[in-house]
Amino acid sequence: MTKKFVYLFEEGSADMKEILGGKGANLAEMTRAGLPVPPGFTISTEACTAFYEAGQTVSADIQQQIDAALAELEQKVGKKLGDPSNPLLVSVRSGSVFSMPGMMDTILNLGLNDETVKGLAELSANPRFAYDCYRRFIQMFSDVVMGVDHYHFEHILDSVKEARGVKHDPELTAEDWQQVIAQYKELVRKETKQDFPQDPIEQLKRSIYAVFLSWNNQRAIVYRRINKIPDHLGTAVNVQMMAFGNLGEDSGTGVAFTRNPSTGEKQLYGEFLINAQGEDVVAGIRTPQPISALQTVMPEIFDQFKDISTRLETHYKDMQDIEFTVERGKLYMLQTRNGKRTAQAAVKIAVDLVRENLISKEEAILRVDPDSLDQLLHRRIDPNAKIELIAKGLPASPGAATGQVVFDADTADKLAGEGKKVILVRPETTPEDIHGMVASQGIVTSRGGMTSHAAVVARGMGKSCICGCESLRIDLRAKQFSTGDYLVKEGDWISIDGGTGRVMLGQVPLIDPELSDEFKQLLEWADDIRKIDVRANADNPEDAAKAREFGAQGIGLCRTEHMFMAVDRVPIVQEMILAETDEERQQALDKLLPMQQGDFEGILKAMEGLPVTIRLLDPPLHEFLPNLEDLLVEITKLRMQPDSDPELLPEKENLLRKVRALHEFNPMLGHRGCRLGMTFPEIYAMQVIAIFRATAKLQQQGVDVRPELMIPLVGHVNELRIMRELVVEKADQVMAETGLRFDYTIGTMIEIPRAALTADEIAQEADFFSFGTNDLTQTTFGFSRDDAEGKFLHQYVNHKVLPDNPFAVLDQNGVGKLISMAEKLGRAVKPELKLGICGEHGGEKSSIEFCYKTGLNYVSCSPFRVPIARLAAAQATIKHAK
Repeated sequence: MTKKFVYLFEEGSADMKEILGGKGANLAEMTRAGLPVPPGFTISTEACTAFYEAGQTVSADIQQQIDAALAELEQKVGKKLGDPSNPLLVSVRSGSVFSMPGMMDTILNLGLNDETVKGLAELSANPRFAYDCYRRFIQMFSDVVMGVDHYHFEHILDSVKEARGVKHDPELTAEDWQQVIAQYKELVRKETKQDFPQDPIEQLKRSIYAVFLSWNNQRAIVYRRINKIPDHLGTAVNVQMMAFGNLGEDSGTGVAFTRNPSTGEKQLYGEFLINAQGEDVVAGIRTPQPISALQTVMPEIFDQFKDISTRLETHYKDMQDIEFTVERGKLYMLQTRNGKRTAQAAVKIAVDLVRENLISKEEAILRVDPDSLDQLLHRRIDPNAKIELIAKGLPASPGAATGQVVFDADTADKLAGEGKKVILVRPETTPEDIHGMVASQGIVTSRGGMTSHAAVVARGMGKSCICGCESLRIDLRAKQFSTGDYLVKEGDWISIDGGTGRVMLGQVPLIDPELSDEFKQLLEWADDIRKIDVRANADNPEDAAKAREFGAQGIGLCRTEHMFMAVDRVPIVQEMILAETDEERQQALDKLLPMQQGDFEGILKAMEGLPVTIRLLDPPLHEFLPNLEDLLVEITKLRMQPDSDPELLPEKENLLRKVRALHEFNPMLGHRGCRLGMTFPEIYAMQVIAIFRATAKLQQQGVDVRPELMIPLVGHVNELRIMRELVVEKADQVMAETGLRFDYTIGTMIEIPRAALTADEIAQEADFFSFGTNDLTQTTFGFSRDDAEGKFLHQYVNHKVLPDNPFAVLDQNGVGKLISMAEKLGRAVKPELKLGICGEHGGEKSSIEFCYKTGLNYVSCSPFRVPIARLAAAQATIKHAK
């Protein structure tokens, strides 16, 4: 039996979207429902695939099916393509499975030529209308199929209107249009070295080819890559009898949504034009009227349209985007599809549809893209604001910010303390910049990727951040940056949009986030459904409180190194590192201990009744010391200044010796994590005592405290065994001091492949595993994250070497296998072993789904991504309920 590639509208249905594309499936569904749809047929997405497999040509079999469908259409409407006395005119539209801006533009009025235009003029008794249709067809076909830029046609049309002294197209006569047509055809001949095709069968064939070819145009390829739409799906072609909205004052065309796509309000939203064709509404040449005005102009048509809109929304159980035409008082429905909407509208519509008993709570949860919630949780650029764009980088952390440019963390901290708003601009950030990042409204770096230090820290703080803005040429000495024709100096105002990567000059108005009742309701439903907990990564009481406000069920990662970066603590930390003896080091640690205890009291109290996983010191010690190159420059200057402080030079030279001693060729794989605890156990001992003294003090106050101590970077069970003994010893010490008993757990972060491979051994010493997927990804791939993102990773993704950036979306086939293996090995030893994930992937929807399927107990992410994770966790539960 011959495979079917072409379907009349009445032969399809809504559930044939994969074959007919979204547009074709909806046309078929509306036809079957008895709505007034101009008849036609759809050439399937499978025909598109066959077109490419055959070397970009339509096979004889498919062509035969197209011819048969065309003959059926001609018989149905009593008109024939190319018949001068009674011509059939059709539109040709693309229609992929997923709505894809960037595909081929629609071609209207196909079938017109020098002869059929005369027949249309006679049949319609309106030569002006007929020749207007013909010039539109020439312009569209020549642009879309023959590659003649529409600008040239607009130039000709404007010249004719100017010569006639008119402003609007409808003011031109039939004779004027004939003159325009002659100039259009001459333009085509000049630009393409061929005449405009007169054979309607050739016109149709070339249009079908153009639709198929548009599947692989640059715009479509980029859109598919951004939205992760598979390349193999192909597009369908919809061929449909024309309905004319430009036949006079009793005709018109319009586009409408069944609800407001910006706010979600339940009201018809759209616009229409009297005596116009579809592209007139989109082109903006004439100002359309709001759809509500149709009630006055054509009351019967409005009532019919309103009734059909309600029927369509009820049938599809979603907000619809509808195109319609009125031809001499008769309403035709040209298209319906699920309408695109803002995040705010998506949430409201989903919740309202549940309240209207159209969909279930589960369906409502699946309707909202978790990533889109980012728009609702952060300040954003006022859409009505005029902006002056000066640069664009990677959208590393969502939200908008405006402030005065500063180039170092100390200045940021100082000016913010004076009540000024600042944007920190750096080539890249390091842990030393943390106080400046805290003080800033937003961060811009010229280097680094979406998971660089700046990006990760900014996301954790909920601050706007743009990374990898390579067009910025930053001069730190002169305290200025240039980009293109712009020079921006310290103190100048800029605005940034971390959701799009845009850097703008001046103070752009911002809109504060507002969390609607529908937003809260949707997340309550998500919490009732999801079977995996959501925690937050938080390093201070403020972040912990924000996480709790957003619905976090505990802290999955508290990074203690950020506590050491406060301006008043860095000298003490450096004193500890530079100590020559154990006694000197202990003196510095004794100063840090009460500070650390205060930190832990604040965080544990903010998360009362919820678990708090505290990671002991992780980064290498050199990160707390001055930069080696900066120190060399400073010492060189001191040596060249004979009148400088005589004590300063030896002090700096001593510091340089220590920095050189601690310098590592590959710090990420060097002396950090539990390796620090093994060689400097007194550092970990100080932190552990601070945690347990904070625990005891809060417990005395009646606060429910649940500390979980996490040993980082364990690769061998012996490391964890020794560190566990240290923790237990210090816990017993504090209990003896205070006379109190308290509960705690000890676990490890699995971030080294060997730890995953030997998880059964490590589980013997662990109460929980937390997968640190950022470092686990680095060590599994052998990628240095910052180097990879800055140099080659984007090329890997663009050329499909990798499907996604593995630091943004969990690599399930590689890193994921290690997690799955560790889960099985660990729980074979301890069936109740608690498992979580605390890397950046903890807030990414597909990674959360993987964690749920793998059997993890929780995911942990930055506070501002907690609502996203709650929704994604519920979606994962629903998808895998069976």
